[in-house]
Amino acid sequence: MKLIEKRVVLHFPGFEPLDGVAHRARYERSARQSATVWGYSVETGAAEAGSDPLNFEVTTDYGAGTGSPGWRTKSRIHMVDHDALVSRLRSGNTPSQIVAGFRSCVQIVLDGGMRGYFRHAWRFGLFFLFPFLLTGLAIALTAQIAIMPYSLGFSPWHMLWSGPLALCFFSFAFLPFSERFHTLHLFADWKMAVALGRMDRADFNDWLEDRASAVRKALAEEADEYLISSHSMGSSVAAHVIGILLEREPEIFEGKRVVFATLGSAILQCALLSSAALLRARVGLIARCPEISWLDVQCLTDSINFYKVPVVAVAGHTDAPPATMILIRVKQMLTREHYRKIRKDQLRVHRQYVLGPDMKGSFDFTLMTAGPMPASVFAHAEKEKLPA
Repeated sequence: MKLIEKRVVLHFPGFEPLDGVAHRARYERSARQSATVWGYSVETGAAEAGSDPLNFEVTTDYGAGTGSPGWRTKSRIHMVDHDALVSRLRSGNTPSQIVAGFRSCVQIVLDGGMRGYFRHAWRFGLFFLFPFLLTGLAIALTAQIAIMPYSLGFSPWHMLWSGPLALCFFSFAFLPFSERFHTLHLFADWKMAVALGRMDRADFNDWLEDRASAVRKALAEEADEYLISSHSMGSSVAAHVIGILLEREPEIFEGKRVVFATLGSAILQCALLSSAALLRARVGLIARCPEISWLDVQCLTDSINFYKVPVVAVAGHTDAPPATMILIRVKQMLTREHYRKIRKDQLRVHRQYVLGPDMKGSFDFTLMTAGPMPASVFAHAEKEKLPA
């Protein structure tokens, strides 16, 4: 196997309120963890001034220059974050965010999304319903508090105190409690799912076109391997961006070794909407591109992904080459104490795909994006076969 000396990575992070600088800092921390576990050295360079998307160089090596068998790999990481869209969706006061969130819920139900979630991955269906049921229950309880005097047969004048009491309950009891579950953030996530499915927002469409142009420039750099990695909602963004490039230049990847790695992918979160015809078409373009090897990394204990669901076929391309499923277990990457600490926080478990490990395992994000072996090796990886 020829080891990778130079790699270009285009990483599309998930739906988090983090810009490229914050994602780079997280990557650096995770890379240090990985290097400690596997026993190699890593150097994460500073972000290139004025780069868009933000990019930086990562150098990993083991025994290079010592005369013994070793390796050194340089990877240019481009963080194609969508923090600009997250900030836009999270703007506005709390009532407007709640109303917009419930509107997106209705749109997803009417577009057949919820039916598809429960058909293919019932746990993802529950993930969809949870923030809306929680908030709906709180709204109902708030209304009950407001009309309590009337329900008890008291004069309607008593609502002069029950109304403010109800608002205090919602504002100072429920909202702080709901932030434990990132409820308003999840509302914004579903608004983005609708936007990427329906493609009916000019600002989103223009942003995707702009990112496609920026990614096209990054692909012009010479490298042994081009890795397009994406996490969660970032997978839908990546599918649109790479799909745009393939629509413009069908031969864009000719002569290149390209891997498309979707980690805890949420492509079907958007693609299962009946209106998401364009996204499904772009999934087909990627699947049928002969130069692209698609790795779909899934996890049993992550409820926010479509575990063992063939994304290409479900998107309507049963005749196209399927993505290679890689099934991992978070509990095999972390110590027992660490896993016990995070296992009830599903959003934290969902982030583990891109975080550093506590111990050696069959999957490691840093080794995939900056290590010496081709990313495709993870399709059949065992920890004993990864670099010593």
